[in-house]
Amino acid sequence: MPPIALATYRWHASSWRYVTENEETLDTLLKGSRPVVGAFLHGRTFQLLHYFSRPERGRWMLMCSQSRDGELMSRLEMGLGFRVVRGSSGSGGARALVQMIKAQREDPGLNSCLAIDGSRGPRGTAQLGTITLTQKTNGLLLPVAASADDAWVCRKCWDRMVIPKRHAQVRVLIGQPIEVPARLDAAGTEAIRASLEARLLAMHAELDARTGFRDSEPLKLAPTLQIQPA
Repeated sequence: MPPIALATYRWHASSWRYVTENEETLDTLLKGSRPVVGAFLHGRTFQLLHYFSRPERGRWMLMCSQSRDGELMSRLEMGLGFRVVRGSSGSGGARALVQMIKAQREDPGLNSCLAIDGSRGPRGTAQLGTITLTQKTNGLLLPVAASADDAWVCRKCWDRMVIPKRHAQVRVLIGQPIEVPARLDAAGTEAIRASLEARLLAMHAELDARTGFRDSEPLKLAPTLQIQPA
């Protein structure tokens, strides 16, 4: 990514006015000894990158797809100070997840963030990446939601990416951490997956109501409409 693109993002995002709810939970977790695995919706990535790039938010690792768009995004994320591992649910995801597990085990103080719906969707449907990463690193799974009072929606993107406009107020809601046992059977894993998904969708619906953000499509793609991007 050309330096001007990174500078443009920083200029644009620096105008956002952040309001954080339940920030004390994040502060407490960052001071603890266990790694944090942040879980968010892919469509709210742009709002959270600037927020978590601040030095006081600690050090974070992200997974970015191996696509052409993923290459551009990974350069942006690295320019913002994130550690980036390449892979996605469609290609290289298992290898990238192993790299993230190894990195968090070897580097105390390194945290990670993963979109629950991966890099290809379906939108709003939680996959197992965050749960596996939390399980294998003795971490804490942390739901994080974001919304803006004035934003564009990329209607052609599978995730309907939300990009706040200049000077928008961006609200970030830090959820309560979720314990993920080291041993889980299929039923236990599904229970945590479904709970994480429901919690994040509820958190975003709550924040969107407060900011006044509206989208013509729901946060979660209906099962009968699940269309994978080409």
